[in-house]
Parts: sequence; C-alpha cells; structure tokens
Amino acid sequence: MTTQIIIVLILVFLINLITTLSYSVRIVGIRTGRIAVSFALFNILVLVSRTAYGFQAPLLAKTIENNINSGAGDNLFEFRLIILVCSVATIIGGFLIPTFQRILSIAVDKFSIYKSVPSLLLHSFSKGGISSIKESVVIPSSKNIAEIDLSRQFPWKVFIMNIVAVAIITVGVLSSLYAGYLNPEYRTTASNLSAIINGGATILMFIFIDPYLSVMTDDVVLGKTKESLFRKYIVYMVLARLLGTILAQLIFLPAAQFVAWTAELI
Repeated sequence: MTTQIIIVLILVFLINLITTLSYSVRIVGIRTGRIAVSFALFNILVLVSRTAYGFQAPLLAKTIENNINSGAGDNLFEFRLIILVCSVATIIGGFLIPTFQRILSIAVDKFSIYKSVPSLLLHSFSKGGISSIKESVVIPSSKNIAEIDLSRQFPWKVFIMNIVAVAIITVGVLSSLYAGYLNPEYRTTASNLSAIINGGATILMFIFIDPYLSVMTDDVVLGKTKESLFRKYIVYMVLARLLGTILAQLIFLPAAQFVAWTAELI
C-alpha cells in the first residue's frame, strides 16, 4: 500500500467522521437555543473536511497515473478499502455523537463569554477546558437502537433517499477515477464527470433531506415535536448513512463502468 493511499484513507475517515457528527449540531442548537452559533462553530470542522476532500482526488489520481504507467494493475482492493473506511468512520461518528454533542454545547455556551474562536480554542486546551471535555465523554444509550420503530411513522421516503444520496456521493469521485483504469484514453474526461455525479446527489440532499430535518428542528424549537422524537430521527439518518456506504460497495464497479462508457460517448 502506497503512502498516497494511506493518506487518502486518513482523509476519507476525517471527511465521513465530520459528516456523521454534523447530525448532532441541530440537537445542540435546540438545547442551547443558539442554532446559528452552533453551526458557525461546527463550520470550523466543515472547513477541515472540505480541505481534506480537496486533497483526496489528486492523491488518488496520482496513484492511478503511477499504476497505469508502471502496469501495476487497477488495485480494486484499495478502492474497496476506501469505501470500507467510509463505513467505519460513520459507525465511529455515530457512537461519538453523544460526546460531541456535549462538547459542542459547552463550546457554544463558552463562545458567549469569549466571543472569539481563537480564544475559545485556547480555553479548550486549558486545564478547565480539558476537564470539561473529559467529563463530556459518554457511552451512547442502547435505547436509541432499541426504540427504532419501522411502523407507518418511520420516514421511509427520506430514509431511502438518504441511503441513495450517500451511496452516490461515496462513489462519485472514486468511480470516476477508477474509470481511468477501465478506459485510460479518456481518464481525464472520466475524472471530471465526478462533479456531475456528486452534484445530482447533493441536489437530492438539499431538496428533500436537509429541508425535512430543518422543519423538524423548527418544530422542536416551537414545541410541536418532542426532542426525543427528533433524536430518534437523527439515529435513522446515521443508519441511512451507514447503509449508504454499504450500498456504495455494490454500485461502485457498475458506476465506474458507466462513467467510462459515458466519457467515451461524449
């Protein structure tokens, strides 16, 4: 395994971990009553995620170029491993949500005192800040899984759309780059098609999934929906994300073949 692949695995882990933790931001906003501040502080991690995402594709592209030039083969295993890391990061992120939720809640409250991100970061490394972080570490309650109800009230439509969107986003860049192995003559065209693939999945998320969670967030704030029900729906979304990464393993190769065919067609 090359150094580039190891770095990609670390970056992919960070991206999927942060994306999974993002589900807890709405809960923090509801509990603290400061939704805007909650998202503003979390955007620091989003910046890390987007930076990591920017390095992912070039590193993979470099690996593909080296393998094609040296005749080393397509290394399908490495791509499968990357998708597996997405699943692992989602699972770990799901378990860390209660802890992260408490830490972010403390950060939101402290921000009202310091009113500065650098000052807040310095406080987190102080003796009191480290102590607060240690006290925030908790084990997720098994009730969150036991209370899953697949009755008519289960949000099947949003749940399935989330699975599909996550699967497409997970294989978007990977399948476009792997298409370079399948059709080396058009590998540049194939790699550029990832933006179209991810764009379609992103539209699906922003039109159907995010508005649904936003409406539920407002309903909890207005007292129309219980927080316990909202937390249950967050568990559903994490499960949907996990299933999406698993589905990505199944659609990866067909997606790469489709991208290779499309690159030659256009």
